Amino acid sequence: MGLKVIGSGLGRTGTLSTKLALEQLGFSPCHHMVEVFMRPASVPLWIAAGEGKPDWDAIFGDFTAMVDHPGCAYWRELADHYPDAKVLHTVRDPDKWFDSTQATIFNPDRPVPMVGPMKTFMDQIHAWYGGDIHDRAFMTDFFRRHTEAVVAGVPKDRLLVFNVAEGWDPLCAFLGVPVPATSYPRENSTLEFQTRVADGQMPINLEKVART
Repeated sequence: MGLKVIGSGLGRTGTLSTKLALEQLGFSPCHHMVEVFMRPASVPLWIAAGEGKPDWDAIFGDFTAMVDHPGCAYWRELADHYPDAKVLHTVRDPDKWFDSTQATIFNPDRPVPMVGPMKTFMDQIHAWYGGDIHDRAFMTDFFRRHTEAVVAGVPKDRLLVFNVAEGWDPLCAFLGVPVPATSYPRENSTLEFQTRVADGQMPINLEKVART
């Protein structure tokens, strides 16, 4: 099938909302970290990618778009492998992003126990940051450097730097599709994430994702 949209933005930049938005616009299915949990057979493929032996067509064979981890770490490779795909870079205020990560995906007070291949996979994601994922100065600097690298590395006519607060208009203009009459999706806020975890559920609403 081949990717048509490559999401280079980090997790907790509205990526699940953007996944749902892209699928509503016809770029479906869209890969997101949740797909790794729903498709554990893909974990060895991601581990191989982290070891420098990617098989992108095997990973993304069923997908037309991707956002979030783990794909955002490979935006350069994916942009080269899918030269006709557009690059969508989701952003937000770096300090608010850091606060969100510490309350959710990188919460130091609520580590998620991992074993086997899934632990190897998660360790690769953490190692990609190259420093202390709980250090504000390091992480906000990483966030800014990541955005700078994407802006410098992708031609302007192929790239949209996008804050989900902007809504449909810039995204639809970038992708050349009509603006929906419905509101832009809002999913997986910090409170929603924390509530699901506290209730012993998956931090992401898998039922909603599965219906898209």
